Amino acid sequence: MTTMRLNGLDALLSKGPKSPRMPALFLGHGSPMNAIEDNRITRAWHKIGQDLPLPSAIVSISAHWMTRGETLVTAMAMPQTIHDFGGFPKALFEVQYPAKGAPELAAELQHALEYTRLGHDHSWGLDHGTWSVLRHVYPEANIPVIQLSLDMSQKGDWHFAFGQALARWRDKGVLFVGSGNIVHNLSRLNWNQPDGGFDWAEEFDAFSAAKISSGDFLPLVNFEQLGTAAQLSIPTTDHYLPLLYILGMQQRSETASFPVSGLQMGGISMRSVWIG
Repeated sequence: MTTMRLNGLDALLSKGPKSPRMPALFLGHGSPMNAIEDNRITRAWHKIGQDLPLPSAIVSISAHWMTRGETLVTAMAMPQTIHDFGGFPKALFEVQYPAKGAPELAAELQHALEYTRLGHDHSWGLDHGTWSVLRHVYPEANIPVIQLSLDMSQKGDWHFAFGQALARWRDKGVLFVGSGNIVHNLSRLNWNQPDGGFDWAEEFDAFSAAKISSGDFLPLVNFEQLGTAAQLSIPTTDHYLPLLYILGMQQRSETASFPVSGLQMGGISMRSVWIG
């Protein structure tokens, strides 16, 4: 399969200042309410946007778009803002994130990516795993955004290798954002404990941070083989898998840092990872 350069994509990548290799980000998104709140987490996301080079486009891998047996990429010119939750205040449902899509980039990924075949999607849009964080990182919604779905039929090593295959688009000014949570166990939350984590959550969050810092990603890729703390922290894989894409994008000589850390309600890690 040969790499295809498209005139529309060339135009997209030529707009604004020329981007260097973009960092890759994993953002622990937590509650949808972070979309409209001003707190230490959202202020950190805003600072991330100020510290980033200007991207030509954003590719988001969100915990909230799951497929099975296929990977889809949004390919519409104007993706809708999806309010994929219930039981929250009206103000949250009124939020719109009117970023343009990047159908040219979606077409290039479909034609040039040799790792797996992508299907184009024209019905999804931007779910809250994407817009709840991006509205703080880029509040003007002035960067084109596309989403990739998570193929839930695949294991961790497949998603990690997918990230490796996507990494070369970082050199074209594309910012990859994984959105989920390293620790995400809703069934065990303590709603009366806004800050702090259970022992098992603290243990796995610290273990993950140490492995990411050292570049020893293999245990995190093969997370099913880890012990009780990992099993309690990852009862379902949807919020964890976006991390593996971002870890897969780390290049030699690059390091990882944590612009956000901390646990909430016992069982949610808000840790974010900056690669590059």
